[in-house]
Amino acid sequence: MRPRTLDEFVGQTHLLSKDKPLRVAIEHGKLHSMIFWGPPGTGKTTLARIISNTSDAQFIPISAVLSGVKEIRQSIDQAKAYRQGQDSRTVLFVDEVHRFNKAQQDAFLPHIEDGTIYFIGATTENPSFELNNALLSRARTYVLKRLTHEDIQQCIEQAIQDKEQGLNGQVDAIEREAKEMLAVSADGDARRALNFLEIAVDLLDENTNKKTITKDIIQEVTSQSLRRFDKQGEYFYDQISALHKSVRGSDPDAALYWFCRIIDGGCDPHYIARRVVRMASEDIGNADPRGLQITVDAWNTYDRLGSPEGELAIAHAIVYLSCVPKSNAVYTAYKAAMSDAKEYGTLEVPMHLRNAPTKLMKEIGYGEGYRYAHDEEDAYAAGEVYLPEELKGQQYYFPEDRGLEVKIKQHLETLRQKNKQ
Repeated sequence: MRPRTLDEFVGQTHLLSKDKPLRVAIEHGKLHSMIFWGPPGTGKTTLARIISNTSDAQFIPISAVLSGVKEIRQSIDQAKAYRQGQDSRTVLFVDEVHRFNKAQQDAFLPHIEDGTIYFIGATTENPSFELNNALLSRARTYVLKRLTHEDIQQCIEQAIQDKEQGLNGQVDAIEREAKEMLAVSADGDARRALNFLEIAVDLLDENTNKKTITKDIIQEVTSQSLRRFDKQGEYFYDQISALHKSVRGSDPDAALYWFCRIIDGGCDPHYIARRVVRMASEDIGNADPRGLQITVDAWNTYDRLGSPEGELAIAHAIVYLSCVPKSNAVYTAYKAAMSDAKEYGTLEVPMHLRNAPTKLMKEIGYGEGYRYAHDEEDAYAAGEVYLPEELKGQQYYFPEDRGLEVKIKQHLETLRQKNKQ
């Protein structure tokens, strides 16, 4: 069921609608090197084939998963032969191009430059991180979007109705609810939808004349399917980012949704628990120190109960963090202090703060003049200096006017007034 023309191609209307630059270029055979970045099953390989056919170019496909330098050289030699013998252009399509290392990616550059090949790379990963700048500068990047439920349903209908490439009479119809369920289970992946459809056809009762795919059949086919969640890929970080930003934005509903999406996709709850503990320190901090304890308790609870019971404890912590006052004051202070620690290098510890366990150290002034705070009024040695001389008066921690930090801020302002006095 691979589409052969742009009219058969489903989805990606932001790139392929009438009068869109890419469609116009394809229809006029104006080739250029490009990168297709998008989820699985959105048509990256198919679009490359259509471009090659429409441009009357030779199509050479290789996979970065299965290929190495040898296969690259063979493909280039083949393209040179086409160019010299048949005066034909060549589209070299590299699937999973992000799997090639820097040297392998660089091997394409001179042949793109001299016109031996028009390079089309397909990747599910962010090209900014996975592809060399030199390669990116020679190819235009197009972002392919996951297919909508309507797009998937259109693919299903085409497969049932197409007598040449499709099911060819094996199915008369598919129930509306079955088609909708199949579209949802495909999760934006046309290849997945067609695979499910093929299995569903195999499950039709051969002993009856009924050729209708029912909801029950699709339920059986898709019962073990998981949502897309590549723990090493772009979707992983996008969804984790959405969870973190929903907590930071004090939206418990969105935070719960993203947590459930991630769990439904098969992510290890231990990883989520670890990230939630980080959120408690980074985004709540001293505005509500209980947040850190609750998240640690949730992690321990999950360790005791396991899935699925323990996941409720993590959800409990996520909702709590989403609802309480927020402060990144400690996080900001930590980064500022770390910056100074790196910038100023090994500053001397003030003599009065040094430990003096030996007689010699006392004689040369270690610990001399140190004021023991508990012996002072309110257990505070007003005016004492604890930073190195070069950083005297530096302030990193600025509490917010939210949550417990309101009181912390008031207390620190009182102490600073005593220092001035």
